[in-house]
Amino acid sequence: MARTPPPPRAVLFDAYGTLFDVYSVGLLAEQLFPGRGEALAQLWRDKQIDYTRLLTMAGRYQPFWQLTRAGLRFAAQRLALALSPQAEDQLMNQYRHLSAFPENHAVLLELRRRGITAGILSNGDPDMLAVATKSAGFDGLLQHVISVHGVQRFKTDPAAYALGPQTLDLPARDILFVSSNGWDAIGATWHGYTTLWVNRAGTPLEQLGTEPTHTGTSLRAVLDFFPGPAAASVSVSVPDPV
Repeated sequence: MARTPPPPRAVLFDAYGTLFDVYSVGLLAEQLFPGRGEALAQLWRDKQIDYTRLLTMAGRYQPFWQLTRAGLRFAAQRLALALSPQAEDQLMNQYRHLSAFPENHAVLLELRRRGITAGILSNGDPDMLAVATKSAGFDGLLQHVISVHGVQRFKTDPAAYALGPQTLDLPARDILFVSSNGWDAIGATWHGYTTLWVNRAGTPLEQLGTEPTHTGTSLRAVLDFFPGPAAASVSVSVPDPV
């Protein structure tokens, strides 16, 4: 009989796309560029991630904030949008204060109540993450905010994922890594983490021969890994994302 693996001892979250809605900038983008806001937000995000991969493969590094600005400029040019310095600054400031998904605060609060060590492992720069977590009201709910800036390698590079076990002093298998980015969940699985892919959009699994350990549809699925009282009440009281 196969033995049930022990539950994780800590949880690390991806930040952008998992705790913070990277497409919430689309509302401001739509005000600035009517009819093109959604396209701008999507291409901006895609190019931002493209740049992290390009630089990591080349052994070069630029801070995530710098790549975020570069991705915005590329997306605007690609869509033939006249991005003024003022509009650029507005959008970049909005990226500092991205909206959190609606269930996230309650889930993090419940993890703290249950005594679970929780943190972030993100491509974001330390300053970006500090502003975003404070803006979202997550102060005091995350014991660790880990940035890849320390190794200057972006996910899915193994050096980025290694920061989690090094910081928490735990084997990767004892850490639940949570991401809404399918490629990120796969990268963490390769590194040996127990993984949860929060597939909010119902997107297909990456076709790379690897699956995350678990899949859910909202951050509430994290609570299933850490038994504790009042789980049902948390599930009921937190609205689904819209």
